[in-house]
Amino acid sequence: MNVRRLIPTTAVAGAVALGIVSLSACAGTSDAADKGSSGKLDVVASFYPMQYLAEQIGGDHVAVDTLTKPGVEPHDLELKPKQIGELGEADVVLYLKGIQPAVDDAIAQAGVENAVDAATLTTLEKHGTEVGHEGHDHGTEEHAEEEAGHDHGSEAGADPHIWLDPVKYAEVAQGVGTALEKADPAHAADYKKNTDALVKKLGVLNTDFADGLRNTATKTFITTHSAFGYLAERYGLDQEGISGIDPESEPSPARIKELQDVAKKDKVTTVFFETLASDKTAKTLAGDTGLRTDVLDPLEGITDTSRGDDYIEVMKSNLTALQKALGAK
Repeated sequence: MNVRRLIPTTAVAGAVALGIVSLSACAGTSDAADKGSSGKLDVVASFYPMQYLAEQIGGDHVAVDTLTKPGVEPHDLELKPKQIGELGEADVVLYLKGIQPAVDDAIAQAGVENAVDAATLTTLEKHGTEVGHEGHDHGTEEHAEEEAGHDHGSEAGADPHIWLDPVKYAEVAQGVGTALEKADPAHAADYKKNTDALVKKLGVLNTDFADGLRNTATKTFITTHSAFGYLAERYGLDQEGISGIDPESEPSPARIKELQDVAKKDKVTTVFFETLASDKTAKTLAGDTGLRTDVLDPLEGITDTSRGDDYIEVMKSNLTALQKALGAK
């Protein structure tokens, strides 16, 4: 069952009704006078993957504020009135519809016109409860119902974790670059140059993953957070989620038995958990199946415990963890 805490829609509506969000403050021009006292383009990013794009592409020309602070699980985000107000005052808002209902509701209620939805910059697909590689059913009916209950995509059932696929993330980067060029034409050349540089880095990362995961003893990995559907599909792997999207939910006895069978059949060695949630579920399953645990970071935020200081570094750490777990040759 979905236990994510969402900001009540009534609270967002109330904030708007009280005039906290001033639509007249919305800016989309390139005039320095409209960019705040810093003279920079004010960009509000919903969570880390959007923040990283804004910083990498915007460079010195943008001032980036992030709604989701380090250590906060993005799905659990509750917005303060001040943050809702920032959405209306920003030159550009970067978000990913389906990941954070609180942000989606605030943007819709406030009628923010300067928002860029990353989900529209690439193609979303369905993962998690779909049948994966031949013979693998990614969950029971109960598992499917849990995922269906979590608003996890801009379309019904769509998987929003596009940033974990370097190829799709590069597509989003190009769209963000175009949006910044449009919002601030005076620095369009720099935005384009920075976008090209980032896309190149993501291309190298994609090659590293493709080469590093080409020859492995197994293609199956188990994770508490079913966030790696795009990554698995890109590199020919098979993601097995435990019991729904919530990384802290308890696996059912039926799902434990199912995963025990999968682990034995596919020579699985590791149960992965994430940095922003408890490892209790992973350790429970690992203890029942004789497997080890490790971190596979969904990169929804960077903290002191992250295995790297930015997106590229953490993704490289994920690659290393996958190579070890899958028996890369």
